[in-house]
Amino acid sequence: MKDNALIELKGLTKRYGRQVAVDNLTLDIKEGEIFCFLGPNGAGKTTTILMLLGLTEPTSGTVNVCGFNPTRDALKVKRFIGYLPENVGFYGDMTARQNLHYVAQLNGVPHDQIAAKVDEALRILELEGEAEKRVDAYSRGMRQRLGIAELLIKDPRIIFLDEPTMGLDPDGANRMIELIKTLRQEKKMTILLSSHNLPQVQKLSDRVCIMIKGRLVALGPIQELAKKKVGVDQERYTLEEIYMKYFQEV
Repeated sequence: MKDNALIELKGLTKRYGRQVAVDNLTLDIKEGEIFCFLGPNGAGKTTTILMLLGLTEPTSGTVNVCGFNPTRDALKVKRFIGYLPENVGFYGDMTARQNLHYVAQLNGVPHDQIAAKVDEALRILELEGEAEKRVDAYSRGMRQRLGIAELLIKDPRIIFLDEPTMGLDPDGANRMIELIKTLRQEKKMTILLSSHNLPQVQKLSDRVCIMIKGRLVALGPIQELAKKKVGVDQERYTLEEIYMKYFQEV
């Protein structure tokens, strides 16, 4: 793998019959960066993430995650990654602490380390004051934060967050953005996002990947894409402007 790259995709393609969901995708994702997949519904973002997780097999091309092939070495890859889907499931009749304790047991955390790991996850996600509350009484924003706390229990190097601010009010969305930044700073994690919320992506991402109809149409830091599509002399720009220019050219 390239220096400092945790994920490498080379010529990655996924077909379902005659339909091409992902078309010859090549990119790398560096350790410690916040990387976002952008694109309309059906662009191939979710299919790409499923291939990274080893949940669906590529038709052709290669995937390398932390030195392993997710298709052949799915269990090894799962040691390094955590995935937060758009809708997170918990045991609603259990408290947040009980849910995290159970997750720690499932992931083989030594018994004498569980309490400390649960306490740390609750602290980072700012849920210490709500730890003894049943999860079925949690708001959507609290459930999203608890979902990330679950990921932290197994100390992943990479986490995938699918629409992490979907359905949150502005305060909850801003809190989630700050928590994602904290994870990168405190835990040195590589964070992959899939989101339609372009202003929030602009606040967070080191690099973005724009996919349309399964193809990679743009890749890089937002500033570089802005210079290319909006103009080097423009001081103010939005990711939405950049995105729409790429979208209109396809």
